[in-house]
Amino acid sequence: MDNEQGTIPSDSTTRQRKPLGWKTMPYIIGNETLERLATFGLMANFMVYMVKEYHMDQVQAATLINTWSALTNFSPIIGAFISDSYTGKFNTIVFGSIAELLGMLVLTFTSLIPNLRPPPCTADQIAGKCISYTNLQLYVLLSGLFLLTVGTGGIRSCSVPFSLDQFDDSTEEGREGSRTFFSWYYTTHTIVQLISMTLVLYVQNNISWGIGFAIPTVLNLFALVLLFVGTRYYVFVKPQGSVFSGIFKVLVAAYKKRNAWFPSEIGYYQPLLETNKVELTDQFRFLNKAVLVIYNDKTENEESRICTVRQIEDIKSIISIIPIFASSIIGFLAMNQQQTFTVSQALKMDLRFPGTSYLIPPASITVISLLTIGIWLPFYETFLVRHIEKITKQEGGISLLQKVGIGNFFSILTMFISGVLERKRRDSSLIGVNISIFWLNPQQILMGFYQVFTIVGLTEFFNKQVPINMRSIGNSLLYLGLSLASYLSSVMVSIVHSVTARGGRQSWLTDDIDTSKLDYFYYFISALSTLNLIFFLWCARRYCYRNMCQL
Repeated sequence: MDNEQGTIPSDSTTRQRKPLGWKTMPYIIGNETLERLATFGLMANFMVYMVKEYHMDQVQAATLINTWSALTNFSPIIGAFISDSYTGKFNTIVFGSIAELLGMLVLTFTSLIPNLRPPPCTADQIAGKCISYTNLQLYVLLSGLFLLTVGTGGIRSCSVPFSLDQFDDSTEEGREGSRTFFSWYYTTHTIVQLISMTLVLYVQNNISWGIGFAIPTVLNLFALVLLFVGTRYYVFVKPQGSVFSGIFKVLVAAYKKRNAWFPSEIGYYQPLLETNKVELTDQFRFLNKAVLVIYNDKTENEESRICTVRQIEDIKSIISIIPIFASSIIGFLAMNQQQTFTVSQALKMDLRFPGTSYLIPPASITVISLLTIGIWLPFYETFLVRHIEKITKQEGGISLLQKVGIGNFFSILTMFISGVLERKRRDSSLIGVNISIFWLNPQQILMGFYQVFTIVGLTEFFNKQVPINMRSIGNSLLYLGLSLASYLSSVMVSIVHSVTARGGRQSWLTDDIDTSKLDYFYYFISALSTLNLIFFLWCARRYCYRNMCQL
């Protein structure tokens, strides 16, 4: 982790105009902010909508949401491949924005047109006996969700990489702009979540579902318009064909030339090094032989089989980030628990706001994490980072992996404190005392710091440490990690529940958390996160930042 972080140089051959940096950000970040406000505003309360308006039971609604969420987090990988290989980032964002707008229109229509949802329950109908939805009504609902998934795949895969294209990393100003972009991007992301979980949710629950859905839909339309308004300022980086063809070519060439001897081929090897802007490094040296031109291999089609240094170094950078990506999956487990079991804890606590009779919605406790992010990130970027840079003599104060490592430490601390507070809550509840929901604030604040360091750090890392023509795929690795972490969390809960209930013993994770051992489960996640941090530190110490390794 002591290595200095490198950056990907701009590829001027693919740019059509000089990058204007922050001048383009009001349009791009404005589009992204309105899009996220629309999406979060629509989905923040969607389970309640399906239960109340479609008369689904909790299991049906939860299954539908979990399946949709998994597909949505996976879709950016598909969108990224299409973008980097064929369509380009801007076109992919536009296509995704249109698909998302159509999806939101469909879901808004379900709230405005009575025939698109089941009739309301009457006073003489008991729970579970209301008229259910028809197949057609379900298909309309699913079509809207499918369009949202397509839209998410196009927007989330390309919004950050497209923003980075607007900065010239060959200049100090451009590098500083691209570095601070990630913090401000996540700050706006946090503000959007706050608005969605408060104002939009209130409108949906207390005024009208139709208005509550229409507001995000209109915002999405404004987001699309804003994206087009800034077109005259954007830099467009052209796609360079299939991003995997070069990878396959290098692997095949390296294998075929595995027995070649470098000194005997230096006549062909050295000129290729001298004519490439990128230097060949000693990382994964077995791939270096792909650049050789064997004497007896010279044919009319020789040029098509020669691998460039750029292609070799690109595949090295992809291989080198795999361990970091793997460690991030375990790191996300702490965040998953705070979004699920924390709500179960809150339901067993005193929900009254101090000094009033107002009851805090249990799920709203996560607002504390969002407030932590919203306060810390601007403070860090506008004040603290300059003082850290003076101490470390490093651009940005600390390296990307150091930032991620600090976040992983906060994930360990979050789960440990969560276990301590859960023991306090359970002991109090068993004697008939419900402690205040604000006892959960410490773990929520720590989770906010985890996201500040790890999520922001990984977003920047995945975008800057992959080849410039694969930035969309790199950006999508974060969503893929979140998706895999959700699956891993579900599997882990099932395994822990099954194993701890063997022999007639009581499971750690029962339906009634007052009789369960949720604190033990939190300690288990903390221990697992500690092992993951050790693995991460081992990988980070050996990681060579892109364009920083030496031959």
